[in-house]
Amino acid sequence: MLLLMQTRTRGILFAAIAMTAVGSGVTISDNLTAYPVFTAQAFRYGLATGVLAFGMRIAGRRIPRPRGTDWMWLVALAAAGLALFNVAVIEAVKNAEPAAVAVILSVVPLVLMSGEALRRRAVPRAGLIVGVLLVVLGAVVVQGAGRTSAVGILWSLVALVCEAAFTLLAVPVLPRLGAHGVSVHCCWIATLQLAVLAVVVDGPDAVVAPDGAEIFAIGYLAVILTAFAFVAWYRAVECLALGTAGLFAGLVPISAALTGLVVGLTTVTLAVLGGSVLVGAGIVVGVSCDREVEPAESVVVEGQNLIHLRR
Repeated sequence: MLLLMQTRTRGILFAAIAMTAVGSGVTISDNLTAYPVFTAQAFRYGLATGVLAFGMRIAGRRIPRPRGTDWMWLVALAAAGLALFNVAVIEAVKNAEPAAVAVILSVVPLVLMSGEALRRRAVPRAGLIVGVLLVVLGAVVVQGAGRTSAVGILWSLVALVCEAAFTLLAVPVLPRLGAHGVSVHCCWIATLQLAVLAVVVDGPDAVVAPDGAEIFAIGYLAVILTAFAFVAWYRAVECLALGTAGLFAGLVPISAALTGLVVGLTTVTLAVLGGSVLVGAGIVVGVSCDREVEPAESVVVEGQNLIHLRR
């Protein structure tokens, strides 16, 4: 029981840290609006691969080698959760205002809870459902609404599926590869995929020398939003049920609003404050009412990670 509580506490901490980091990246990404998107993302994931590999080497940890069907899951994860996600977001914002796209993406906690329910063939507890609905509602209130179109909605839905796939497709390989291993492999695979996209889509214009602000943005996204946040999120998924971990996705718009406030891109409004309260209430309700649905295999995975020193 003590191990379960410790594992759960770590999972909550990792989930909150990961989603806060992701939200801060929204503000930083504003520096890359004039830079070739696929090239920037390829640089980002390539640099993140190096950071993750170097960190594991310094820590004396070996990068686990994928086997058999691991490759299928990793390629699908990189293609959907990273490469296609970026394409979908780009196409969505071409046909809809960013706020409208963000509102649709805010539904990801509900998708993750549903995915967990299907995987376990069990109906989520009422408290978790209420918590998720509060988080989704709060995130929508924080981000507001905006103009959209049928094409914008379609691409936003694709982005939503890809965002959920980033977590769901990692579940089968996390027990063996661990959070660091999954992060390393999906990053280098996505680097290759996005490099090909950059050449095919942008051609000669794919290679552009970045300025100082763009270099900073790519570096921040690589180190904080990718290397750091990916590992933190996957460790959270190891420790928590997906429905519980998904609650913390509601922190993304709040973190984005707060970091945007620092650089003058956003302002604190009643909608931001009210939505933040709803998100906070949803997390508290969902976490407190879902205490007894901790997956048994999470404890096993955590024990294996301690034994094999994956962390």
